[in-house]
Amino acid sequence: MAVSVRDVAEEAGVSVGTVSNVLNRPERVSPATVERVQAVIRRLGFVRNDAARQLRAGRSRTIGLVVLDVRNPFFAEVARGAEERADQHGLSVLIANSDEKQEREATHLDLFEEQRVSGVLLTPVSDVLPRLAQMRERGIPAVLVDRESPDPALASVAVDDVEGGRIAVEHLLVTGRRRLAFVGGPVALRQVSDRLSGAQEAAAAAGAAIEFIATRALSVEEGRRAGDLILARAPGERPDAVFAANDLLALGVLQRLVMTGDARVPDDVALIGYDDIGFAASAVIPLSSVRQPAGLLGSTAVDLLLRGAGGAPADDGGSGPHVLFRPELVARTSTATGAAGRPV
Repeated sequence: MAVSVRDVAEEAGVSVGTVSNVLNRPERVSPATVERVQAVIRRLGFVRNDAARQLRAGRSRTIGLVVLDVRNPFFAEVARGAEERADQHGLSVLIANSDEKQEREATHLDLFEEQRVSGVLLTPVSDVLPRLAQMRERGIPAVLVDRESPDPALASVAVDDVEGGRIAVEHLLVTGRRRLAFVGGPVALRQVSDRLSGAQEAAAAAGAAIEFIATRALSVEEGRRAGDLILARAPGERPDAVFAANDLLALGVLQRLVMTGDARVPDDVALIGYDDIGFAASAVIPLSSVRQPAGLLGSTAVDLLLRGAGGAPADDGGSGPHVLFRPELVARTSTATGAAGRPV
């Protein structure tokens, strides 16, 4: 049978309230009493039930984080940034994976609400604004991560993905490429649609067209499938440049092209991804990418959440409920050109 606070109190010869103070407010108790109670706690093997205490208080010391794909190193960095900032405020982060599925997203939100988390950080799959508004009414604030919020009342932190798509294609155009392709999907994900929009804007401004090669997910496996579709065409009918919606897709395309040897990167096909995960620079052909500040997205999301929950202020002194970072182009070998602007 588990040892209770009452058992500790009886053994130490003090009241239950005194044991509670020793556990939560030891400065209110004499040092001798604290030492005596702690000795009993160690001898009896008492373990405090923080979950019950937090539920009685109406809120836990945890934050729920729901990401699209926990296998993606980009989201691992987002989670790391969130955890580091949360730890500074005595909070823990529970990480959940929606796997880009609406039903799993809904299940995780239900679970977090049942556990009365202090707040929720979410990279949404679907339109969850009504659900998050309902949670906010019940005292659980939320912040959208890697997605701009269409609701002024719902805080968000994101990167300008339209600008990211634009600079990726502008870079490909500068290298002399004209047969462009965008690999990505599903377009129901706002990040994908925004990156595609930016790519299309840049192509149209240069009088070029950009083909859309749809994928079912943002994964290496889907990237390989897209690579197979490209290689199935005659060399003159293939795109000479590919912009992938994220680095996992780009690495899948790269794997297929390198393994077959039927299309050289960057000689025949220039390739650029998005996110600039650690594997991008270490690929067999270092991958150009559009960098997002993943860790900063996570830490800023916690700052915004705490501000909305009445917690500690953000380190920047308060930048408003919506933060939008600019992406950065990182050019590597996969889009390299010679002095005359031709692929090397």
